[in-house]
Amino acid sequence: MTDAPQLPTPRLQALRTAVRDIERHVAGLGWDSPVLVFALVNTAGALAANPALERDLPTDAVLAAQEDPEHLTSIEQDGLPESATLEELLGRLAWPEEVDGAAIVVERMVVPPEAESGMPREADAAVEYLMAHPDRQDVRIAAGVLRTGESWCALRTRANDSDDEVGGSPDAVPGLVEALRDTFR
Repeated sequence: MTDAPQLPTPRLQALRTAVRDIERHVAGLGWDSPVLVFALVNTAGALAANPALERDLPTDAVLAAQEDPEHLTSIEQDGLPESATLEELLGRLAWPEEVDGAAIVVERMVVPPEAESGMPREADAAVEYLMAHPDRQDVRIAAGVLRTGESWCALRTRANDSDDEVGGSPDAVPGLVEALRDTFR
């Protein structure tokens, strides 16, 4: 007898939906976007704390919060601190208690591990080598975490740039998930 797959909790389902919506939004901006960071706020909780917020939220978010108490609203963060690396940026982020989670969208280039065997040691030459590699894949990663521990990642490749080709799982990019979790510690 095998165990039946567990259904996601309502909170994880809300995070999955929010991360997919964020990724779809960024996909609409096209490729080669900068790193984007989003605060995730429980919509029903935000409306309970500040009923006037209903005027500022999209109608579909207000309706969704009425049907789903776990619904999340994403808020793109402007004015991110200047950072040389993604790790440095994440290390400089902190969230007030009103923020229930965070998401980040980054684009990366991936190559199969065997491609690294012929890679030049000099940084500029290595970048040029990887950019020209025939097995190179451009990937957009949207990762989200909640204070309560849930995580979700959505991945889209440039080669399969379609909403129905976006993959996802809670731990597809574990290092990024952990770095995002650290912004709440």
